[in-house]
Amino acid sequence: MSENEFIAELRNHNANAYGKLLDQFQQKVFATCLSFVPNKEDAEDIAQEVFVEVFKSIGKFKGNSKLSTWIYRITTNKCLEFIRKRNTKKRFGFLQSIMGNDIPIDKTSYFTEMNHPGIILENKENSEVLFHAINQLPDAQKVIFTLHKVDGKSYQEISAITEKSVSSVESLMFRAKKNLQKLLSNFYKNNS
Repeated sequence: MSENEFIAELRNHNANAYGKLLDQFQQKVFATCLSFVPNKEDAEDIAQEVFVEVFKSIGKFKGNSKLSTWIYRITTNKCLEFIRKRNTKKRFGFLQSIMGNDIPIDKTSYFTEMNHPGIILENKENSEVLFHAINQLPDAQKVIFTLHKVDGKSYQEISAITEKSVSSVESLMFRAKKNLQKLLSNFYKNNS
């Protein structure tokens, strides 16, 4: 079955096509979610949201890219949305604690589980530091770095997913590496 036929089946709400879509992309989407949000339960929730969005929006898919590229674009957007919401909640909680409300801020909840196979670091503490630094990057740099270094996507694949030119992807990757070097250098200077 060609990709166009497969998409047509999805648009017709064919249960077999949906099953095939899940079989084909479920683990890949989950792994990408884990790359952005290294917590198994959160990554599972985001992956579920991705497939709900795919099912709801398949009729709007124009076919300007491959289906997989479109799904990865939805995945990265859902991950960034989750991170932004979580950071907003943390800031709100921090402000409430400053104002005298005794609301505990759980700084470790984001880093409760580090089982992503793409992360090979000595221990959980180093993983936490790295993910904390990655999440301080601007969104565009965070997406490029995560898709390339953690998910192993090529610059061409990232270009298609993010709808940026390959040279823009390379430039963002260069800046992300420089910023991470500064962030990690400052962290280790301040904590040694």
